[in-house]
Amino acid sequence: MSSIIHGMPTRSDPPFKIIATDGDARAGVLYTPHGEIPTPVFAPVGTLGTVKALTTQQLQQDIGATLILANAYHLHLRPGAELVAEMGGLHHFMSWPRPILTDSGGFQIFSLAHDAEIDDAGATFRSHIDGSLVRLSPEDSIRIQQRLGADIIMCLDECSIPNERERVAIAKNRTTVWARICREMHPDDDEQLLFGIVQGGIYEDLRQQSVSELNEIGFPGYAIGGLAVGETKAEMHGVLEITLPLLPREKPRYLMGVGTPEDLLKGVRRGIDIFDCVLPTRLARHGSVLTEKGRLNLRNRDFRSDETSISASCACTTCRQHSRAYLRHLIVSRELLAHTLLSIHNVHFLIQHMNQIRQAIADGNFASYARSFLANYTQSNNASSLRE
Repeated sequence: MSSIIHGMPTRSDPPFKIIATDGDARAGVLYTPHGEIPTPVFAPVGTLGTVKALTTQQLQQDIGATLILANAYHLHLRPGAELVAEMGGLHHFMSWPRPILTDSGGFQIFSLAHDAEIDDAGATFRSHIDGSLVRLSPEDSIRIQQRLGADIIMCLDECSIPNERERVAIAKNRTTVWARICREMHPDDDEQLLFGIVQGGIYEDLRQQSVSELNEIGFPGYAIGGLAVGETKAEMHGVLEITLPLLPREKPRYLMGVGTPEDLLKGVRRGIDIFDCVLPTRLARHGSVLTEKGRLNLRNRDFRSDETSISASCACTTCRQHSRAYLRHLIVSRELLAHTLLSIHNVHFLIQHMNQIRQAIADGNFASYARSFLANYTQSNNASSLRE
């Protein structure tokens, strides 16, 4: 049974409003300086200020994206947050008028930086671009994100391999230390929404401790980090079941780096509001597309003379204008247009999936929609890393 919550917010109201619920699934609106974000929402990843192979016009008009993610670590290394600020901020720099969320760089230190040395004051590492020595503190991360001008920003956190308890405990404790520093740098009336990040690997007690510590500090929103980094799907979903009931109901919840169609459903079912993932554009670059029945590899010779669109139920410009045969031709010919056309479809597919989920919550039939979707969709087996 769906519960509809009426009333429009005033300027003095909190930035997140729940509009309807269906079980633990929520439909809401997140208010930002660059517009409203209907939730639950999927954010395409624009790590370097660009969603790979797509223009901002395509993201707005052809795909309907309402939020994109950019990365403070990458933009700090190149072209530099100072330059972006001089150019009018990231929105102006990349000609994107809608909301932007920036990741703090914690995951990239974990996955990309060479010879990283981490202490309670920050991280020292070698740039993956040129090998130069870089120091990133919690204060640096906040200053970088302030210069970029994102609408939603993240505390610097330490990510670790999820099933090595001693390392996970150290990372969890350090994440809390850094969260306090980040929160002290963030004025209560700041229009940028600062999210604390829950860590703790796959361990119930560490996740509970992390939530308790972050709740005590207090944030406008909360992210769940340290997932989609090698654990199983069952472990990931178990962490969500442990963590989400402990977070403030009235605050938005963001599951970082997760975006398969089935995981979007399962995350929403447990109360997640925001998702991001490189999945749709990465699949496109490898010749694969998402459909309501699962993934298709368009490199397959079976599609050589297939006149049908990727999906008869899809209204994206790629499906309206091009056949599987043509798309396969572009892929095997290594034409760059293939990346664009497949990315349009894949990102559109996930955003429409979220639109349908949001409508199902409002209509009180989310469980029915989820069952129907999962009955037809061939799922992937593992929560392998899909982050950059």
